[in-house]
Amino acid sequence: MKKEFWFIVGSQDLYGEEVLKTVASRAQEMASRLSDTLPYPLVYKVTAMNSQQITDVVKEANHDDSCFGVITWCHTFSPSKMWINGFVALQKPYCHLATQYNREIPNDEIDMDFMNLNQAAHGDREHGFITSRLRMPQKIIEGFWQDEEVQRKIARWMRVCIGVRASQSMRVMRFGDNMREVAVTEGDKVEVQIKLGWQVNTWATGDLVKAMNAVTEAEVDRQFAEYQEKYDIATDDIEAIRYQAREEIAMKRMMDANGCRAFSNTFQDLYGMDQLPGLASQNLMSKGYGYGGEGDWKVSAMTSIMKAMGKDENGASAFMEDYTYHLVKGQEYSLGAHMLEVCPSLAAGKPRIETHPLGIGMNRKDPARLVFEGKAGKAIVASLIDMGGRLRLVVQDIEAVKPIMKMPNLPVARVMWKAMPDLATGLECWLLTGGAHHTVLSYDVDAQMLKDWARIMDIEFVHISKDSTPDSIERELAVNDLLWKLK
Repeated sequence: MKKEFWFIVGSQDLYGEEVLKTVASRAQEMASRLSDTLPYPLVYKVTAMNSQQITDVVKEANHDDSCFGVITWCHTFSPSKMWINGFVALQKPYCHLATQYNREIPNDEIDMDFMNLNQAAHGDREHGFITSRLRMPQKIIEGFWQDEEVQRKIARWMRVCIGVRASQSMRVMRFGDNMREVAVTEGDKVEVQIKLGWQVNTWATGDLVKAMNAVTEAEVDRQFAEYQEKYDIATDDIEAIRYQAREEIAMKRMMDANGCRAFSNTFQDLYGMDQLPGLASQNLMSKGYGYGGEGDWKVSAMTSIMKAMGKDENGASAFMEDYTYHLVKGQEYSLGAHMLEVCPSLAAGKPRIETHPLGIGMNRKDPARLVFEGKAGKAIVASLIDMGGRLRLVVQDIEAVKPIMKMPNLPVARVMWKAMPDLATGLECWLLTGGAHHTVLSYDVDAQMLKDWARIMDIEFVHISKDSTPDSIERELAVNDLLWKLK
């Protein structure tokens, strides 16, 4: 599908034909030059001079699937009342680019003609008033349009919009139900479909077994060859790997046939299966599918969405679970992992395929899985939870590190990290928010991007950063409770 963003420039017919020609010419130039650096084309559409022109282009944007968002700019003064009908009708993500064509004021040239043409500071404030008055979700990016930082912000907002579209078309395939008695994996599926666009439905594990039985040996051979190319095989149990290949082929076939980009399962529901999908789930995640353990459909959908928001629309984001702490003074770390299912996009090196006993759940054959250490670097963990009446997205900044020990007897993919602002404070803040033990860990989606996504989707957002304290988080949550009760 073609993906582009529309550039709509505000003006009025007060300035004369020559000024309007100049505005249009400069807008086209800006869109063209920005498109050379941005991840998606910025397409100049119109210099709008009245309410009808704005309403028409907004209607066109709403119905054009190739348009993923709208960016506006006011080269001149654009009276805000003429934007009302268009903004009320707008159904695409919206960004206000507060910039101007020229970087600096030309001391010798500036006169009233120059002022009338170059009055973005005037137009920005009129524009900002009406979007605030309408209480519409908006992204404001300010600064000179040729600056690298401004272009970086536009690029990251564009990636957020990709995540918005991914959410609006998200379908989640649940193989069986949730793990029994687990609280945070539950949630209001109707509310999620209303708010986020997700369609979350269940398929019986028996349906998957039937699909697995239909997979041919030739198909398994091709999938096994893919594993050989991508990973180091560190087990003699080739049949276990081939079984995972059969599971992956069947799950992908079922998801693709039903338009699903995310899935969940639980080790408590393996009817008719010899292995819980481990390697199969990990390799599917490497292709952009989202996964959630214990039937956690919320984290599976968020994994897929955040992968779509990342580099090349399949970034380094993965299902993750907090497991254990290292509480040595001065060396306080969290260790995240899962029994089987962590995406290899997080790996510091080439993952190994190993087989080991599962150690939990029903008595099954030893499942094949990828084992690796996560790479070091700045990252986040994100958790979407249902607070009853509203959804809350909790995001914490972390610093992933090279594991400080080998852990030779831990046969899982794992990531070790420092939580912000520190383990003890960050843990208290996380627990105060109600953040789950299942998260999405991401190296290339940051908290600001998820804040923008949450604003567009109209859900609560809480950010735990280096500056957070339990008192500040408690105050924020109390205010949020009041605000959301008024909505």
